[in-house]
Amino acid sequence: MSFTWIVIILVQILGVWTETDEPNGTDLFTIEGKVEVVSTTNKDWLPDTQISVDGGTFISYLRGDGRFVISGVPSGTYMVEVVNPNYMFEPVRVDISAKGKKRARKINLMELSPIKTVHYPLEFRERRKPNYFQKREQWKITDFLFNPMFLTMVLPLVLVMILPKMMNAADPEAQKEMQSQMKALNDRSSMPDFSETLTSWLGGGSNKKNRKDKTK
Repeated sequence: MSFTWIVIILVQILGVWTETDEPNGTDLFTIEGKVEVVSTTNKDWLPDTQISVDGGTFISYLRGDGRFVISGVPSGTYMVEVVNPNYMFEPVRVDISAKGKKRARKINLMELSPIKTVHYPLEFRERRKPNYFQKREQWKITDFLFNPMFLTMVLPLVLVMILPKMMNAADPEAQKEMQSQMKALNDRSSMPDFSETLTSWLGGGSNKKNRKDKTK
């Protein structure tokens, strides 16, 4: 075998290796967008912001103007998130077809059927600041006023102080009627004695027996 044939065979083998190892550039695409924080004019949040695709499969950082470009992404469906410790952003789902056509839509975990598309290139704006701690409850005067112990102890005293004033300010005829009712309740002579009622209940049976014996 001549030297030229050896060189041709080696070139063909190297060509096959390069074709199998190098990815086809037409199958890889980019995801572009911009992140804005309207609530502040400072740019301190830019270094702490990270663009994550599918939980970290692809990662990118922001430029000075807030834009980002994620390259080398094959066709498929991806979830793009903006990660920042001080601001919260709404994630977006991006669909990339085999021909490179892109569609961005909102993620709705409650209702999967409706599809709401959003603008592409992506635009992220902060929703709110994350709340990592529960706010401590503060003492209020209403907590003391509506306490059951306070109501059971203070309300009777208030009624005792207010009712006499209300009676004095009321109509004299109504005042007399209330006084007469109070006297009727306090008059023990008009009420039956409890001992008498007991003796009548207990002795009623013996009186009936005596009457039957007399008739016999």
